[in-house]
Amino acid sequence: MKERIQTSKAPNAIGPYSQAIVTDTLVFCSGQGPMDPGTNTLVEGGVAVQTERTMLNIKALLGEMGLDLGDVVKTTCYLADMDDFKAFNEVYGSFMPEPYPARTTIEAARLPMDIRVEIEVIAQKR
Repeated sequence: MKERIQTSKAPNAIGPYSQAIVTDTLVFCSGQGPMDPGTNTLVEGGVAVQTERTMLNIKALLGEMGLDLGDVVKTTCYLADMDDFKAFNEVYGSFMPEPYPARTTIEAARLPMDIRVEIEVIAQKR
């Protein structure tokens, strides 16, 4: 089974991909960035502001499936500049409940629309 998830509570996909795909036991959320879902425009501000909006988008996407951030088992985080790691980590940590999911954080040479942060998640269905 493979089901596509689409919600107006998270930004629209900007390419040929789904916001999320659900299988029998897992949810794979495409990379989310700091886009305002109401206007589909980039939120202005540094990495802390962009991380907060990104986490709110992930939370909304998971909520569409009756899940929350506590169901996340793995994240992959992309930063435009690893010098932003501390500020990113503070905001990210304020959203994620313990036990924290496994995580990889990577500095990317360039992210779409020159955003500062992008996060993709894998969650376990209840």
